Amino acid sequence: MTAFVPVRIAMVAGEASGDLLASQLMQALQARLPGAVFFGIGGPKMLGMGFQAWHPLEKLAVRGYVEVLRHYREIAGIRRDLKRRLLADPPDVFIGVDAPDFNLSLEKALKRQGIPSIHYVSPSIWAWRGERIHAIAAAVSRMLALFPFEAALYEKQRIPVTYVGHPLADMLPLEDCRDMARTLLGVAPAEPVFALLPGSRQSELQYMADTFVETARLIHKQIPDAVFLAPLTTRETRLLFERALHRRQAKQLPIRLLFGHAHEAMMAADAVLVASGTATLEAALLKRPMAIVYKMAPLSYRMMRRMGYLPYVGLPNVLAGKFVVPEFIQDEATPENLAQALLNLYADKALCERIKLVFREIHLQLRQNAAQKAAVAIIASLPLVARENAVPAAA
Repeated sequence: MTAFVPVRIAMVAGEASGDLLASQLMQALQARLPGAVFFGIGGPKMLGMGFQAWHPLEKLAVRGYVEVLRHYREIAGIRRDLKRRLLADPPDVFIGVDAPDFNLSLEKALKRQGIPSIHYVSPSIWAWRGERIHAIAAAVSRMLALFPFEAALYEKQRIPVTYVGHPLADMLPLEDCRDMARTLLGVAPAEPVFALLPGSRQSELQYMADTFVETARLIHKQIPDAVFLAPLTTRETRLLFERALHRRQAKQLPIRLLFGHAHEAMMAADAVLVASGTATLEAALLKRPMAIVYKMAPLSYRMMRRMGYLPYVGLPNVLAGKFVVPEFIQDEATPENLAQALLNLYADKALCERIKLVFREIHLQLRQNAAQKAAVAIIASLPLVARENAVPAAA
């Protein structure tokens, strides 16, 4: 009898959203591949699933050209170490979860040595840096796309691709849970509530925390009984927001700082102010009207703006193919502009209902049982001897 050899799966997730996606994928793979071993770079949710972290996820959670350059030597050293270890003791498959600037070159080296390289979450080639599709073709054995329009782009270039939908659409409720969230957070049913989500990275708080605080101050002047909920993911980001409150002499504002509970804060809100990124999709799936904002280092912004293709950057607008909610990027992201946009959303109930209908359609389109679909595609990419260990999918 041949001894059982567990499937060995290397993974790299580069930020909090990738940690969530990877943990859900791990759960689906563990159900099909009993005894599978997972290792590489991951965050707390992955660690909770038994992941063996060789390096902490936080080392890769850097955004913007200028910020990446500051940390380049450390990040490059981590990638070299990972490449050396994986080539010396090859896994059955490598899965890069988002973080394309880190993962694609690593995937290319592994693919050249015959290691199946799966990339989970397509880079935004439809929005900017479309030339990357040629580098992707050389790097990946298969792309797992979260959005339906992405698959056609890869098929056109004959790059293996599977549209799996978005795990958040599977996880978040289709129906409006506003009343339940308000009860949970101790907010009265009739209170005006605004959720403030300035980002999950320290670099985002450094550029946007003061703007969010000043926006809340302006709204409070117009609506004195307004309540502001500010969910923050780490002690570091909470400290940065508290420093902004101190700098702006705004500690008297009714801003409740929450550890986590971002979904509950958004569900309870009448309108959301949110930094561009995955949180905008979460707000849309929770059917919440929002204003999208983003600021970064001026040099990083100038470089990215030259490479952009679409008139919008927020995922809700990209998925709808039109401006559904307002966006304020860089110099346009003033407290005055943001406050006025949120006050308009709060006052215009008919507009908010139309926005919610659009978001419901997006939700239905993205609800595809993503983790299970991704697991099926990954198992099909395994070497034959590893595939033979897979438990058949449930009917």
